[in-house]
Amino acid sequence: MKLAMLKSTVVLSLAGLVFGTTLAVAAQDSDAPARPHSRITIHPRTSEPGPNAKRYCRSWLVQEYRVSGPVIVPRMQCWWQ
Repeated sequence: MKLAMLKSTVVLSLAGLVFGTTLAVAAQDSDAPARPHSRITIHPRTSEPGPNAKRYCRSWLVQEYRVSGPVIVPRMQCWWQ
């Protein structure tokens, strides 16, 4: 008796899970507006840096807002001359 009840409970739970997932996916597909893909433009370098080129860097600190609160993080920008 207990085994039959356990089997029916498992089958009903799985059926509910499959049915609920199907409804969630269908609702998600119909509600989501179509977004265009973002495009990235890449500009290739015209020449490689020479043998005497130097790398210059500029660094600074930026305050970012996180869930735990504001955090100071380092940023850096480098280039060759």
